[in-house]
Amino acid sequence: MQLLILNPGSTSTKIAIYHGTEPVLHETIRHDTATLNRFAHLMDQAPWREALVRDWLAAHMVHPADCTAIIARGGLMAPVPSGVLAVDALMLEDLRSCRFGAHASNLGAIIAHALAPSGVPLFTADPVVVDEMDDLARFSGHPEIERRSIFHALNHKAAARRAAQALGKPLQRLGLIVAHLGGGISVGAHRHGRVVDVNNALDGDGPFSPERSGGLPVAGVLAWCAQGLPLAQIRRKLVGEGGMVAYLGTADAAAVQRRIAAGDTQAARVLQAMGYQVAKEIGAMAAVLEGHIDAIVLTGGLAQCTPLCEEIIRRVAFLGQVLVFPGEDEMQALAEAGVAACRGETSVLCYAAVRRPEKAPLPTST
Repeated sequence: MQLLILNPGSTSTKIAIYHGTEPVLHETIRHDTATLNRFAHLMDQAPWREALVRDWLAAHMVHPADCTAIIARGGLMAPVPSGVLAVDALMLEDLRSCRFGAHASNLGAIIAHALAPSGVPLFTADPVVVDEMDDLARFSGHPEIERRSIFHALNHKAAARRAAQALGKPLQRLGLIVAHLGGGISVGAHRHGRVVDVNNALDGDGPFSPERSGGLPVAGVLAWCAQGLPLAQIRRKLVGEGGMVAYLGTADAAAVQRRIAAGDTQAARVLQAMGYQVAKEIGAMAAVLEGHIDAIVLTGGLAQCTPLCEEIIRRVAFLGQVLVFPGEDEMQALAEAGVAACRGETSVLCYAAVRRPEKAPLPTST
């Protein structure tokens, strides 16, 4: 079983060939800011990124027609349940329109569709809009604004399965708090396999991260608006130019650690503050689970940052066992989902049948 896996990110495009659940080829194509800035709109990147993928496939003598299936990371579309979804015309329309938000992950299914010969199945799995939130978690404080479920669902679900395996218990019996620590940070309460509450890691909620401002005081954001700053500039302050970038001028955690080792006290304080905010969010999710916590899971690229993890663990260890799974398992998780779908081991959901219509928000930053 040969699978082509596509995972477009804000500054990279990840490509892999899997034989079953075993990777045999993989590549991360990096995109510099100057190149990305040539494109006025996210969708303008689609033909360019598609050409990069085609060149890579040709260089490795892989033809999409030889693939059992193509699986792409899911993007911002209507809220859906967790699971494997078939890529269809309605999904592609929602992703292209960016009516639910603009993010590089929208390009995954679009590129996959352009590559796929007739008869090769197209799937996505656990897209960022997986919505399993309890009704109480949707309240924001004003009826015109509903809290949205946008988070690193693919890695959250993979890390939760890994935690269940480590604990030797069925996932459906566990209470877990999973914190994905990456360019964005999402902390979710997992109750019996469902993510019943989670901060919106894209739209300005939860802890600040390497490049996102997180939940800012609303009055301060209104002051930016009153200064007449363009909406696009404010959005960049929230996503892309916030967090560590705003405080330290870099989103590179390794560079920040080097600065700390050289005696940079401001870098140390910023990293400590990020850990402090993550710990606070974990505490909030502990309340959601009413203290029924089997483990706290730290995952994502920043889980490789020892000082950050130590700060978080120091503050939350009283809540229960902490498991650290550094890095992300998104490509592996997509491959496993594709294998399960091809073997008939899991149901493939129809997007049109399961999508939950809701008022579309203003498009978010790429």
